[in-house]
Amino acid sequence: MNIIGLNAFHGDAAACLFVDGKMVAAAEEERFRRIKHWAGFPNQAIEFCLERQNLRLEDIDVIAINSDSNAARSKKLAYALSGNASLKLLREKLLVRKKRQSIPELLEQNFPGQKFSGKVEVVEHHLAHLASAYNMSPFDNATVVSVDGFGDFASSAWGQGNNGKLSLESRVYFPHSLGIFYQAMTQYLGFPHYGDEYKIMGLAPYGEPRFRAEMDKVLIQKSDGSFELDLSYFVHHRNPIGYEWENDAPKVSRLFSDKMADLLGGTRDASQSLTQTHKDIARSVQDAYERAFFNLLNNLHHRHGGKQLALAGGCGMNSVANGKIHLNTPYQDIYVQAAAGDAGGAIGAAQVAAARHGDQQRFIMSHAYWGSSYTDHEITQLCESKRPGFELSGCEYVAGLEIDELVERVSTYLCDGKVVGWFQGAMEWGPRALGNRSILGDPRRSDMKDILNLKIKRRESFRPFAPSVLRECVSDWFESDADVPFMMKVFQIREEKRALIPAVSHVDGSGRLQTVTQAGNDLYHRLISRFYEKTGIPMLLNTSFNENEPVVRQPSEALDCFLRTNMDVLVMGRQLIVRVDNSNL
Repeated sequence: MNIIGLNAFHGDAAACLFVDGKMVAAAEEERFRRIKHWAGFPNQAIEFCLERQNLRLEDIDVIAINSDSNAARSKKLAYALSGNASLKLLREKLLVRKKRQSIPELLEQNFPGQKFSGKVEVVEHHLAHLASAYNMSPFDNATVVSVDGFGDFASSAWGQGNNGKLSLESRVYFPHSLGIFYQAMTQYLGFPHYGDEYKIMGLAPYGEPRFRAEMDKVLIQKSDGSFELDLSYFVHHRNPIGYEWENDAPKVSRLFSDKMADLLGGTRDASQSLTQTHKDIARSVQDAYERAFFNLLNNLHHRHGGKQLALAGGCGMNSVANGKIHLNTPYQDIYVQAAAGDAGGAIGAAQVAAARHGDQQRFIMSHAYWGSSYTDHEITQLCESKRPGFELSGCEYVAGLEIDELVERVSTYLCDGKVVGWFQGAMEWGPRALGNRSILGDPRRSDMKDILNLKIKRRESFRPFAPSVLRECVSDWFESDADVPFMMKVFQIREEKRALIPAVSHVDGSGRLQTVTQAGNDLYHRLISRFYEKTGIPMLLNTSFNENEPVVRQPSEALDCFLRTNMDVLVMGRQLIVRVDNSNL
C-alpha cells in the first residue's frame, strides 16, 4: 500500500509517505513556504513525497490525518453545556473541524489533473503521537507517553507498546495541559510567538527556582501521576486562543489571566530587558514542568515497570527534561523521534492507518534524513550561474573537490575558527539540523557563540549552541553514554572538559547532545573525525542552517543565507565557496 500521513491545519504542517509499510519521505511544509511553523494544508510537502517516489494521487491508497473530530465527543458536549466556554471558543472549534473535513476538496484544488480515489482516514491526535514514538523506536516493550498542548480535546495520553501492539491507557483532557502551562508562561516572560518555548529552556539555567511555591499554585500534581491547572490563572478554557490556521505561522492570543501577573509581579514586554527575576521565573517554570512530568512517569513505572520509554508530543521537544529522565525515574532507555511535535503526528497517523489495513511493518527510524536532496550536477549548475556574484562579494569558488580533499580543507577551516555552512544530502525531518543542513563552528573558540548569535543567527545571546559528538567518544565528555541521534536530550558535560569547549557549554555546564555515527551520516562523521585528529576534540558546534527563517531546503536558499550573513565558508555537496577577506569576524 501507499499511505500518506498528514499533520494539517495546525502548526508544523507536514506530510510523510509510507510504501509497503516503510517510510520513504517526510517533510514539513514550512521548508517550502519559508514561514516558520506554517499552519494549513501541506500540499507542497505532499507534492514532494509523491515526486520522491514518482507517484501521483491516483497511486495513493490512504491519506491519514492526525486528528479525529469525533474523539471525546461526550466530554466535548459536556464542556460545551457547562457554560464555561464562550460562544466564540465553540465557534473556533467548529471552524477548525470544518477545515479538516475538506481534504478531498483541497486535494482537487492543489493537484489539478490528478484524482485521489483512496480513503481519507482520521486518527485521534494522541494515538498518532503514541504511534509515532513507539512504532519508530527500537523497543519491543515500552511505556509510551504523549505530552502536548491540546489535540482532539486531550493534552496528554499514555499507554503501552508490547510486541508491536500499541494500547492507549488514559488521557488528560481539556482544559488541563502541561503544554499550555509552558506556553502561557513563555508568553508571560515576553516571548509571544508560537514555538518560543525553547527560549525558556535556554534562559532557565541563568536563574534559580525561587518561584516554586507560586508555580505549585498554578500547576498542581496529582497522586495518580496526572495534573491540573488552577484555571483562575488562565483564559484558554473560556476564550478562543486565536490560532490562524491557514497559510501563515500560527498566532496565539494571550493564554494567562491578570491573576498570573498578581501572583508573579507583572508581565514582561518583549522589548523589556531581561532581569534576574525573569530568569528565576524561567527556571521555576522549567522546574515545575519537570516535577509534574517526572511524577507522571514515576506513576506509570509503578504500574507497569520496565526501563524503556518512547516519548512524543510537543513537550517531547523539552530536551532539558528529557535528559533528566534517567536521573529522576527508573526509565533508562528513552527514545524520542526526530519530529516529536505535531509534525511527527503525520508519521503516527500513517502507521495507525497501515495497521488498520494489515500493512504495518516494523520500521525503526535510525536517521532523520527524509527530505529534499540535490545532485552535485544541480549544485554545480547553480554555482556556475552565480559565479560572477561570488567574485563581486570577495569569494573564491572551488568546484568538484574529491571527498578526502573536501574533508581536509573544511576541517582546517574549522580549526582556524571559520564559520562553515554545511549543505549535504537529504534535508532533516524535524526541527533539528543534524549535519546535512547545518552551520558548523569550532567548539573551542570562546567567542564563537557571540559571533553566531550577533552576526549570523541574529538571536538572543542567552541561547546555547549544540555539540555534534562522535558516538564512540560521548562518555569521555558527557555524564552519560546515551545514543542521541536526533539532538533531543541535554546532558551535563564533564566538569573537567567544559573549559575545553566553551562554545557548546551552557552556563550550567550542559550541552544538547547529538551523537554521530558512521552508519548514520558517513560524511559528517568523517569531518568530525578529521577535526578530532587535528585538535583532540571529537565534536563540532552545530546549529541549524538559517537566519530567523526555516532551515534551508535547497541550494539557492543556502547560497542566499551565506551571502547575506558573515559566514566564512559554504560547502554544498563537493562545491566550496570561501570568503577571501572576512575581517568582520
